[in-house]
Amino acid sequence: MQQDKMNIQWYPGHMTKTRRQIEADLKQVDAVCEIVDARIPVSSRNPDIDSICGAKPRIIVLNRMDLADPNATKKWMAYFKAKGMAVIATDCKTRKGIADFTPAARTACAEKLARDAARGMNRPLRVMVVGIPNVGKSTLINQISGRKGAKAENRPGVTRGKQWVSVDSGLQLLDTPGILWPKFEDPEVGMMLAYTGAVKEGVIDLEELACRLMELLHKFYPNTLLERYKVEAPEGTPGWELMEMAGRKRGYLISGGEVNTERMSKVLIDEFRSGKLGKFTLEMPEENV
Repeated sequence: MQQDKMNIQWYPGHMTKTRRQIEADLKQVDAVCEIVDARIPVSSRNPDIDSICGAKPRIIVLNRMDLADPNATKKWMAYFKAKGMAVIATDCKTRKGIADFTPAARTACAEKLARDAARGMNRPLRVMVVGIPNVGKSTLINQISGRKGAKAENRPGVTRGKQWVSVDSGLQLLDTPGILWPKFEDPEVGMMLAYTGAVKEGVIDLEELACRLMELLHKFYPNTLLERYKVEAPEGTPGWELMEMAGRKRGYLISGGEVNTERMSKVLIDEFRSGKLGKFTLEMPEENV
C-alpha cells in the first residue's frame, strides 16, 4: 500500500458545528475536562482545545488506564500537572479512579470556590466534558453521575447532542458530542488513533495498520511479541516480516503454505485493543516536551 493512502482524514460534518457549540457553551462553565486515551495521550487530544478553552481551569482524564503501561501513565500525570492542570487516571470498566474526579474538579476550580465562599455563594461547579470520539467520554460521565445519562455507541463519532448531568448538589457536567480536528497534519497521529479504534474501520487498510503496529511493539515492547507470538527478530525488522513470522507460528496458513496475513492482522489489532496482548503506551512525555 502506498504511504500516502495511510494519511487518515476523517471528519464528520457535524463536528464543525460541535466546535462552534463548545465555544458558545464555554461561557456557562467553570472548567473544562478533557478525556484522552492513556495509551496515546498526545494523539487523542484535540489540538484546538487549548486555544478554544483559553484560561479556563483544566482537568485531564487519562482514561483506559487498564490498557496503558502503568509507568508511562505516572509520567503523563506528572507531565500534565507540571502544565498546571488537574489530572486523574481512570478505568471506566472497573470504576477505578472515578472517585478522584470530584476532588480534581474542586482542585482545578479552587480560586472560583474561594471567591464564591468569600461572597457567601454556594453555586455548583459546572464542568464541560470534551474529547475525541470513542475515548470513553459518555461512559465516564455515566460512572461519575451514577446513572445512565449520556447515550453512546461503541463506534467512533456516536454521542447524541449536548446534555447537562447532575453529579450531586455541588457538581454538574455538560456532555458534548465528540470532536476530532478537521485535518491530521501529522500522519502518525492518524495511525495512533487507528491503532486504538478511534477512527472508522473503513478508512484504513487493516494489514498496513497491523504491520505498523507490529513495528512499534517490536521497538518498544519486544518481549511481548516473543511471549505472545514467539516472534524474535533483529531490531528494525520490517512489520510485514514480523507479521509473517507471527502468522506462521500461529499456524495461520492458506493454500501453498503462505501466511494468512489478513487473519494475523485482525488478531493483532483485536488483541491490542482489548488488552489481551498486554498494557502499552505508544507515546511518551519526553517525546513531547
